[in-house]
Amino acid sequence: MTQQKWAVGITGASGAIYGIRLVQELLRAGHVVHLMITEAGWQVFRDELDFETSDREALLREQLQQDFPGELHYWGMRDFNCPAASGSYRCDGMIVVPCSMGTLSGIAHGASGNLLERVADVMLKEGRRLVLVPRETPLNAIQLENMLKLSRLGVKILPAMPGFYQKPQTMDDLIHFVVGKALDALDVPHALFRRWGEPESL
Repeated sequence: MTQQKWAVGITGASGAIYGIRLVQELLRAGHVVHLMITEAGWQVFRDELDFETSDREALLREQLQQDFPGELHYWGMRDFNCPAASGSYRCDGMIVVPCSMGTLSGIAHGASGNLLERVADVMLKEGRRLVLVPRETPLNAIQLENMLKLSRLGVKILPAMPGFYQKPQTMDDLIHFVVGKALDALDVPHALFRRWGEPESL
């Protein structure tokens, strides 16, 4: 498969493991990943995954790069030197996983208040693929209206809702279903879950 360039955002919504697994799969497939993590996202790394985040770049090398052939580039929220912050950079698209309601609102209103929101704004203005994976429940009317606004602009809204027809046996089965659906939205091949209609032996 031709190497692609993806922007990935991880925010402070619950479900940081979805972002971790997605980046691992993109790097495993040999793609370039421009990764952005909000401060709240780093807090979720500590609270949900018990990650030691004092040395952030060392943590990312340990958890994400491993021996995968892809390229990982980590960018701080104020580092607008990130290539994906410019429309002239040929980025294949962006996914925010998980996406907090605050980040979703910032994207919906064109705030560009940090690098992540700026890159999302670039995807919108350039007509490139943008996928948001919200992880929130219940949803209020403001949140639903923001999602509808973005959907009408061509953004793929992909809530973190695992399917159960594959008869999940482990937590990884549930995680892989959501990550697999996210990869489907990016048109990146994977074999993370059994698709509807496929034999259970696969």
